[in-house]
Amino acid sequence: MQSCVFCAIAAGQAAADIVRRWPDAVAIRPRSGGVHPGHLLVIPRQHVADAGTDPDVTAAVMHRAAELMAEHPAANLITSKGSAATQTVSHLHVHVVPREAGDDLPLPWTPQHAARAAAQNGASK
Repeated sequence: MQSCVFCAIAAGQAAADIVRRWPDAVAIRPRSGGVHPGHLLVIPRQHVADAGTDPDVTAAVMHRAAELMAEHPAANLITSKGSAATQTVSHLHVHVVPREAGDDLPLPWTPQHAARAAAQNGASK
């Protein structure tokens, strides 16, 4: 897709800090710097809208992400499907976020979970 920034990066037509290359995927550093040191995105070279579109491509990308996760004692592996699930780029991408004890990095759903729990506790009183 011509307008897809991840397709352009995978094809070498857009600048990115590429950390690792495979025949089927690339790992890049997020332009924002990420949410934690070592945060990477694994993207397939083939355009796939999200993790539910093509299970074979998703499996290959997850395999590559697992290779990166093996380099860390603790990490989160995160992907999203659809804007309601926080997907902002319509090209499959998997976040590999290294973690460490006490890093105070909340997961994306932590504030929502806390608000829902507080609402439920208030309703049950």
